[in-house]
Amino acid sequence: MHDLLLGDHPFGHDIDGNELIRRFAHCPQWEDRLRQIIMLAKMLPALPESLKTPATLLTGCENRVWLGHQQLSDGTLHFYADSDGRIVKGLLAIVLTGVEGKPPAQLCGEDPLAWFDTLGLRAELNVSRASGLAAIAGRIGSIVDSYGG
Repeated sequence: MHDLLLGDHPFGHDIDGNELIRRFAHCPQWEDRLRQIIMLAKMLPALPESLKTPATLLTGCENRVWLGHQQLSDGTLHFYADSDGRIVKGLLAIVLTGVEGKPPAQLCGEDPLAWFDTLGLRAELNVSRASGLAAIAGRIGSIVDSYGG
């Protein structure tokens, strides 16, 4: 059986951690990395309005951010997200790469923001974006906990 994915995207599948490393490997300057983040944002499809609900809207972010999920028939979690801000949308794409398609038990105890350290991005984020990412990580943690992760 094939699950119908809400808010389908390429992150965690076509674009995995190795692809992120490849994309950021030749970006020594913050401006270069920022361009890569914006390119990733363009690859994250806009969510349909039906998925932009009060339940998926996050608080604690400067831009509006929606983050939702569904559990697939194989027990893994599919996450979908969108934002009004291009940079935030690119940051969401990086987060999705790390969490997409994993079972709750695997995500339990994992830092959903670990890729920001791997790619050398966390230190470059301003306080507002870092706070927004913390809200995103908190929502993912709540989702995982709801499954007894």
